[in-house]
Amino acid sequence: MKNSILKFSFLLFLFFPISILQAQIKKGEIAKDKLVSSKFDTSEKHQYTINLNKNQFVFFKLLQKGIDLKVTTYNDQKEKLEEFDSPNHRNGYELFTITSDKKGEYLLEIESIDEKNHVGEYELSIQSIKPKAIKPNEQVDQLFAQWDTDNTPGAAVAIIKDGAIIYKKGYGLANMEYNIPVSPNSVFHIASVSKQFTVFSILLLEKQGKLSLEDDIRKYIPEVPDFGKKITLRHLASHTSGLRDQWNLLSMAGWRMDDVITKEHILKLVSKQKELNFNPGEEYVYCNTGFTLLAEVVSRISKVSFAEFTKTSIFEPLNMSSTLFYDDHEKIVQNRAYSYQNASGGYKKSVLNYANAGATSLFTTVEDLSLWAMNFNNIKVGDSTIINKMNKLSMLNNGKTFGGALGQFVGTYKGLKEIQHGGADAGYRSYLTRFPDENFAVVVFSNSAEFNSGKIAHQIVDIYLKDKLKKEDKLHEPKKDIAPGVFVVDPNIFKTYVGEFELRPGFIITISTADNELFVQATGQPKFALNPTSNTAFLVKGVDAKIEFIPNEGKNIKLLKLHQGGQIMEAPRLKEFDKSAVSLSDFSGKFYSEELSTTFHFNVVVNKLVASNSRLSDFNLSPVKEDIFNGEAWFFGQVEFIRNSEKIITGFKVSNGRVRNLYFEKIM
Repeated sequence: MKNSILKFSFLLFLFFPISILQAQIKKGEIAKDKLVSSKFDTSEKHQYTINLNKNQFVFFKLLQKGIDLKVTTYNDQKEKLEEFDSPNHRNGYELFTITSDKKGEYLLEIESIDEKNHVGEYELSIQSIKPKAIKPNEQVDQLFAQWDTDNTPGAAVAIIKDGAIIYKKGYGLANMEYNIPVSPNSVFHIASVSKQFTVFSILLLEKQGKLSLEDDIRKYIPEVPDFGKKITLRHLASHTSGLRDQWNLLSMAGWRMDDVITKEHILKLVSKQKELNFNPGEEYVYCNTGFTLLAEVVSRISKVSFAEFTKTSIFEPLNMSSTLFYDDHEKIVQNRAYSYQNASGGYKKSVLNYANAGATSLFTTVEDLSLWAMNFNNIKVGDSTIINKMNKLSMLNNGKTFGGALGQFVGTYKGLKEIQHGGADAGYRSYLTRFPDENFAVVVFSNSAEFNSGKIAHQIVDIYLKDKLKKEDKLHEPKKDIAPGVFVVDPNIFKTYVGEFELRPGFIITISTADNELFVQATGQPKFALNPTSNTAFLVKGVDAKIEFIPNEGKNIKLLKLHQGGQIMEAPRLKEFDKSAVSLSDFSGKFYSEELSTTFHFNVVVNKLVASNSRLSDFNLSPVKEDIFNGEAWFFGQVEFIRNSEKIITGFKVSNGRVRNLYFEKIM
């Protein structure tokens, strides 16, 4: 699973859209039972108003036709309420809501997040206007309004308080081909939420004296290469092993995520690795590989499959009768929800053929996972020693914590202690969050790739724990001006900001300007507009982040600072580099990786260096420094070419967020 707390190189701007300078066009009031159709291009922003009475709930549908749009809602004081943008690109629905706290005129604004000068159309309609829900369970139903249909994928929820399920429900369809609805006993693949069961299994065996968290992984799986550093089971369970991530490696080797991927495939891939990303315990980088290995340790010690061990040791004692680890992609599972993604105004299947377990592949229901959540407060399987080990923050070698525990993450939400993990594979989205001091938990599953399980789960927390939550400060966003009025920065100042800044080796923040507006773009990610709050401070539009430029006496600045996620990270300006002087033909050739058993061909095509692999779509490589290129494909984030003493290129090393310095040798 590709999820959870990520290092800043992937936290930075990921999954947020491009934004450009746009002119506001007032389209008037929108009314129920009236379909609005409009052409749209990226130079525009369309604004609609709706007059609401106090305590009303409105559900809208916006159908994108050939253009990627985002909707932002504002209250009667023109203060921002919420942004809505599903990852369905240029086609499909944006579903959004407004809830009125008082009588007044509310605003919704439609803008493009597509490439500049792109055009398309949309249709906008109000699906329903209802009274604002008062009872907690009715408020939950309104959160799921857009999924409570008979023609879309759906979701399931269970809310747990004081050892009992106080509300559970299903919405939408579990199977769109046969119109089978989601219910609380629908079985979902829950991706990385699986990891806590893998850790729990290891801790059960440790309690039995059959292993220790401090054991070397090679004691049980000697196929893991000897990197000259001890990798313990604890390192694996806390994402601090330094091992390269299995999904990144498979993608680099040309695998698709809908291929049949077995445990054997992953173990063979791991056995070929020659380097670690870092020394064990020195850093935290999310790593699925460690949990596949932990599941294999459980199997080898217990002498049964990991699926069988968890069934007899965890699921049966907790009466989780609909739960299993899915290690056979051909296995039939009753009541299974299939996964989907939005496409061209409809949906298509998002196929998953995993046949490996440990990092992912737990199949369960919201009812069953509620029994698991209850076990942390009312222990029936395991004991307090195991629970305390799982809930305790892990430490790096330097004694610092990083938010990770064993198989889950520990932090605070609006002043309350929270232990949580989310999951995302194919079209499945899952989230389990626990508030141990309140004896409260929320389970949310969906079978639609557009669903934000973590967001919905926390909105449910806001409903049920509202009297205990503290308000959190967010980066300030000014009220929406119907007539534009923004802080104006002299465009001449922009010239001193433009350039490339290195946040970490190979991870570049590029500042550019167009139409008197400033933009930021990070390596391998889209471009975002910057909104000034002063001459030197800019909010990243659509992202809870800020860029601060450090003045340099009117000359080109040498340093910027990124404020995000409670961190302030410095990025110095890169030295000037003439990309046009790069001889791309020097880098053409055929390159082979023994660790991946795959070959890439680099060729110059129309003044671009193009990478080709027999199983992948071609992608471009762009020079950023001497002998260093960035790749358009996410798994080829940085390519550093290596030369011999005669300055002839002999190979390259490629890195991405969870793989560093994987070597390819030039063979032709």
